[in-house]
Amino acid sequence: MEISVIQAALLGLFACLASMPGMGGSAVGNYTLGRPLVGGLVCGIILGDVRTGILVGAAMQLLYIALVTPGGTVSADVRAVSYIGIPLAMIALKSYGMDAADADGIGLATSFGAMVGTLGTVLFYGTATMNLIWQHIGWKAVEDGNLHQLYVVDMVLPWISHIVCSFLPTFIICLMGAGMVDTIKTVLPMDGLAMKTIFTVGSLLPCVGIAILLKQIISKATDFIPFFVGFALAAALGINLVVATIIASMFAFMNYEIKTIKPAAAGASDDDEEDI
Repeated sequence: MEISVIQAALLGLFACLASMPGMGGSAVGNYTLGRPLVGGLVCGIILGDVRTGILVGAAMQLLYIALVTPGGTVSADVRAVSYIGIPLAMIALKSYGMDAADADGIGLATSFGAMVGTLGTVLFYGTATMNLIWQHIGWKAVEDGNLHQLYVVDMVLPWISHIVCSFLPTFIICLMGAGMVDTIKTVLPMDGLAMKTIFTVGSLLPCVGIAILLKQIISKATDFIPFFVGFALAAALGINLVVATIIASMFAFMNYEIKTIKPAAAGASDDDEEDI
């Protein structure tokens, strides 16, 4: 699989849009376009292989499913994972003749995601550092009473940061992707210890993401019950993640309805006692 100049430019553009204020801030940018699950679909459309893109994105999403950025601190940059890691993983899978749905394919994809995500932190902090320049310009505009300049500071100048730290790295790496993967194939043969280690570690990495998520949402032992019910339904009925999500949404809606009804019922009981 070769990535053309236009395809590399589109991937670089989406890497920029993944956290741009003009895309609705973090809700639409970082937490939607920047997620590997969505990025996999975008990369699949751009590279002409939607199935592989979605499968690779889903595998990488498990790894970063509980990733948050408290105070702007990140352990991995999901923009790099989505628009550098996924294209490189897709090229590697095609080059090795592997299927993204197989265990080895998933292991290879998650390994690429972990590698690129860690390196992408440099790009993340590079963007944040450059944005400090525009922040000082904004403060100067406020002091001078030139409030209209704040629109430029907020909507225009950050593009420079993202072009330098998101677009250009993504464009260059993706454009050279096939050559990089060929080099990896030469240095790391499939039957070598290094590749076997990558497959093994990559297969275990999603457990890290799920464990971090459980640490955030599990407060008592009984909280594990709905978690294991989901796995039981998937195993017994053979349902996929989409169907499991719909079923979980129904249970969440029922739980919400029950919790909102209780206070009203208690209030009605108190009124009856007062009337008597």
